Amino acid sequence: MRHPDAPAPGELLGAHYGQCFGCGDGQPHGLQLEARAGDGVSVTAEFTVRTAHQGAPGLAHGGVLATALDETLGSLNWLLRVIAVTGRLETDYLLPVPVDTVLYLEAEVTAVSGRKIYSTATGRIGGPDGPVAVRADAVFIEVKVDHFIENGRPEEIKAAMNDPDQIRRVRAFEVNP
Repeated sequence: MRHPDAPAPGELLGAHYGQCFGCGDGQPHGLQLEARAGDGVSVTAEFTVRTAHQGAPGLAHGGVLATALDETLGSLNWLLRVIAVTGRLETDYLLPVPVDTVLYLEAEVTAVSGRKIYSTATGRIGGPDGPVAVRADAVFIEVKVDHFIENGRPEEIKAAMNDPDQIRRVRAFEVNP
C-alpha cells in the first residue's frame, strides 16, 4: 500500500542522489531520469537517449535501457517509504531504441511480501501510449541504511551523511547502491 506520507500523484520525485547515474544531475553522461508519482503505488518517468548512451551505432545500449528500467522501478520505493535495493531485474528487449528517442516509462508495485517488493515496468517509444520497446520485472529487497554505510566508499558515505539538507541526506540512501 502507498505510504500516507508518499508524494502526491503527479509530484516530481527528484534525484535521490546527485551522483546517481540514473537520476542524478551531477552525472553529465547519466540518464538524468525524472520520475513522477502516479496513482496507487506507481510512477512514470522519461529520459532522452543521447549519443553517450549508444551501444550499436545510433541505438541505445541495452545496459542503459536496463538502467532506466531499474531506476524507474527503484523510484517506487519512495512511495512505500522504504530503503530497498535491486535483488533481481529481468529485462525483455522488444524494439530497438534510436538515439534522440524519448523513452516513456511506467512502473508499479505488484506485491509486497516481507522484505521483498515485486514490481513491473515498461518503456515505450513515440509517447506514453506508443509501442513497448523494453519491459522488466524486478524484486527489490528492503534494507537498513547500514547496508550502504558498510558497503559504500567511505568518502561518498561521509559526504552524504554530512549533508546539511536532511531530505537530501535521507534520500541518498533510498534506492540501489
